Amino acid sequence: MPIPPELVAIIREHIAEYGTAKDGRFFRSERGGVVASTAYTEVWQDTRLLAFTPAQVASPLAKRPYDLRHAAVSLWLNAGVSAPDVAERAGHGVDVLLRVYAKCVDGHQDIANQRLGDVLAA
Repeated sequence: MPIPPELVAIIREHIAEYGTAKDGRFFRSERGGVVASTAYTEVWQDTRLLAFTPAQVASPLAKRPYDLRHAAVSLWLNAGVSAPDVAERAGHGVDVLLRVYAKCVDGHQDIANQRLGDVLAA
């Protein structure tokens, strides 16, 4: 999957500092095994308490780690990344991507109108 160079740099730094598990995973338990899903949930909940205001903690904002996936896909679509590229990066088919995320795209009417006007004027 293609990823931005900035993310490649972050991943390389992480590997240089912490290494990987024998099977190549970035994150591992204290004994080198798979990190239990309950551990992720506990850390996530503790992190929300540190990072968010009390009102945000009480809200559904980033309630689960999986919510970051939705935020990322929505961000990519709103940034204008093409649906086929976003679908590939997210591991979706384009049909699933558009069915689930089309409602998350906002504020692109002016851009769409300009592009349509440009192509029709050509």
